Amino acid sequence: MVLEIVDISIDPAKKAEFEQAVSAGVAEAIAPAKGFRGYKLNAGIEKPGRYILMIYWDTLENHTVDFRESDAFPKWRGHVGPFFLQAPAVEHFTLASKS
Repeated sequence: MVLEIVDISIDPAKKAEFEQAVSAGVAEAIAPAKGFRGYKLNAGIEKPGRYILMIYWDTLENHTVDFRESDAFPKWRGHVGPFFLQAPAVEHFTLASKS
């Protein structure tokens, strides 16, 4: 399993609308994608306009090829892109240890 971490900054005054957009965008564009296994959206406490979106994929290619190169990616960005203050930072991780 691969964990995609997306570090997002938005206008804190638009939190409710952004959270709705993420939910709608995941349901419409990401959830049907090959290899999608789930997601979590975490809102910053110290920085109210900061979010960490965690998306779980079977493989790296499920995200970088199957999803990013499909028609679903522009649909996703159509939902959430208007909220971004700058391009989000995206990284991928594998599980190294757990308790």
